[in-house]
Amino acid sequence: GTVQYIITLPHSPTIIPFLQSKSESTMLYSVILPTYNERENLPIIFYLIDKYLAEAKLAYEVVIVDDSSPDGTLEIAQAIQKSFGDDKVTIVSRKGKLGLGSAYVAGLEASKGDRIVLMDADMSHHPKVIPQMVKKMDTDGVDIVTGTRYIQGGGVYGWDNFRKLTSRTANFLADFLLNPGVSDLTGSFRLYERKVIEKILPKVASKGYAFQMEIVVRARNDNMTIAEVPITFVDRIYGESKLGTKEILLYLKGLVQLFFTT
Repeated sequence: GTVQYIITLPHSPTIIPFLQSKSESTMLYSVILPTYNERENLPIIFYLIDKYLAEAKLAYEVVIVDDSSPDGTLEIAQAIQKSFGDDKVTIVSRKGKLGLGSAYVAGLEASKGDRIVLMDADMSHHPKVIPQMVKKMDTDGVDIVTGTRYIQGGGVYGWDNFRKLTSRTANFLADFLLNPGVSDLTGSFRLYERKVIEKILPKVASKGYAFQMEIVVRARNDNMTIAEVPITFVDRIYGESKLGTKEILLYLKGLVQLFFTT
């Protein structure tokens, strides 16, 4: 028979003060979460998104893009949607493992927000940073705010030396060859103005981890402005990392292509 999941999460409604400016009170943030085998992480990351965005009085929706996870992630997503409602949770269920880049495109098409948050669903990115990103975007008037592990206040936790070396080398090579002026090119925790990500995404050809790098490079080439906030990247608690030899080779391929085409 079918198994029904019931998830009850603490929830406090967003209260918008009467005197808040119209632009602030009507701004909707779409958080796009690509998932593949994230059934343990998804309820926790959703709870944290709801908690910190509600506390910051930010109106939001979460768009979950699931690539036919065999572990039942979709059923968990549907249970969260049932608890919180269609206005808070949109689900895009795709047939097969189609990749991160196309997941962002699918999530963006299904989203309604004025600003877009791209982040991982595996708990390596903490939603408490989103209000800091919003403040940075509002204060500096930039098009993109990116989380970085490599400025003061940022860092990584739970990585072995191979992961640290791989990440540092990837960023060094990209910085040396492409000079994008951003300290953490391979990070995937970012806030975008909608019109900006809609303009960039169709141009991005890279797959895997090079995808994040290409977004920044193309944004710089289009004279878009980028600011950084420090983040601590925490290695996943549940599930397995998707970084392997294939992803490293895809990254190097994307780096070379960008060097010759941008």
